[in-house]
Amino acid sequence: MDGTRPALRLFVLHHAGGSHVLYRHWPAGLPRTWDVRLLDAPGHGLLLDLPLIGDAGRLADFLLRSIDPEPAVPYALFGHSMGALVAYEITRRAVDRGLPPPVWVGVSARSAPRTAGPVQRYHELPDAELRTRLTLLGGTPGGIFDDPGLWALYAPVIRADLRLVENWRPAADAGPLPVALSAYAGRDDRFASPRRMAGWAEHTERFAGLRVFDGGHFYFQDDPAPLLRQIARDATAALATARADTAAVPRR
Repeated sequence: MDGTRPALRLFVLHHAGGSHVLYRHWPAGLPRTWDVRLLDAPGHGLLLDLPLIGDAGRLADFLLRSIDPEPAVPYALFGHSMGALVAYEITRRAVDRGLPPPVWVGVSARSAPRTAGPVQRYHELPDAELRTRLTLLGGTPGGIFDDPGLWALYAPVIRADLRLVENWRPAADAGPLPVALSAYAGRDDRFASPRRMAGWAEHTERFAGLRVFDGGHFYFQDDPAPLLRQIARDATAALATARADTAAVPRR
C-alpha cells in the first residue's frame, strides 16, 4: 500500500491456540488496494506478553478497540474457527453501539451460534486425548506435541481458548446482523460441517452464501489461494452493494 486510502481494510482473526502466523502470507494473495491486518488475541503471537482473555465478549471488546472503526475507510472481518465467533461478537458490538459496522463478515469453520444445547468440554480433556483431538483438527505444528517443553507452554493457551469457545453463547435476544455475511466450510470438517455452517443464514439479514472447499477443519492450510480468491469476490461484492446503498440514500 502507498499513501492512498485503501479500498477496504480487512481484519483477519485467528483460530483457538493460533496466531497471525498461519495467515502471514494472506495479504499477498488479496487485492493490492486492500489493507489487510492480521490480529492477535492477547497471549498469542505478537501479544504473547499480555494476559489471556478467557471470555468472548471481553476479547471482542479488546479487538474492537484495535480495529477502531472509522467512517472514511470501510472494513471487513474474516474469522476462522474461534475467530469466527469473535468476528460475530465484534460486529454485534459495533451495531449495538452505533459504530460503523463492517461491510462484510466471513465466518469459517465455526458452526452457527446456538443459544442452548449440550456442550463438549474439550478443554477439560487429559493431555493425551487433547493432543489426539488437535491432531485430527490440524493447524498445529506437530513439533509442539512431541516436545514436552513446547507442549507445557502451548497447552494452557489452547485450553483457555477452547474454554472460551465452549462457554460462549450469543445473546438470547440477538437478532440477525444487518451486514453481509459469507460462510466457509471444509467438505470433510467433522467439527463444523457444511450443514452446520449453513445455519449462519439465520444470523444475518444479508446471507451471501455458503462456500464449501475440499479438506477438513483447516481446508486452506496447504493452499489458501482458492479461499483468498473467494474472500476477494465476496467482500468486493458486499463493498459494492454498501456503496450503492449509500449513494441511494437521499441527501437532506
